[in-house]
Amino acid sequence: MDAIKTNKAAIHECFIQILQQKEQYESRITGSYLEDIRKIIGAEFSLNMTELHTIACIGEQEPINVTSIAAMLNLSKGNTSKVTHKLLKAGWVRKAQLNDNKKEVYFRLTPVGKKLFALHDELHAKEAQRMTEFLGKYTEAELEFTKRLFGDLVDFYR
Repeated sequence: MDAIKTNKAAIHECFIQILQQKEQYESRITGSYLEDIRKIIGAEFSLNMTELHTIACIGEQEPINVTSIAAMLNLSKGNTSKVTHKLLKAGWVRKAQLNDNKKEVYFRLTPVGKKLFALHDELHAKEAQRMTEFLGKYTEAELEFTKRLFGDLVDFYR
């Protein structure tokens, strides 16, 4: 096998390993993170990552309706309605209506929802810092290539 084929096969194998390790890492970090949140909000409430991301979406865009949440999170409107209903029942979000449209329901965070939103932002900031530190060992040219490669991967999987 020539060097190009060998390198392509090695890159594919590394990519598969990255995906597997990332999944395991996210499972560990998500479990730990959700457990920390349960300690803060009380053990009687359960919260999954879809619900937490819905809280983050509302916090970033409020006021926002079910249709917009569903589109931003790539969820069905039915699933999004179920999630927002649970969040309403738990007291993490509240319904609102705009002055010019009394028919449409929008969501905003409650004070407790804002705490969860802040915790979510904190987790993302820690992960961004971790990645920034990791990428610190690469040159500008290597970072430019990596940025192009990852952009191409995004397009490849669309």
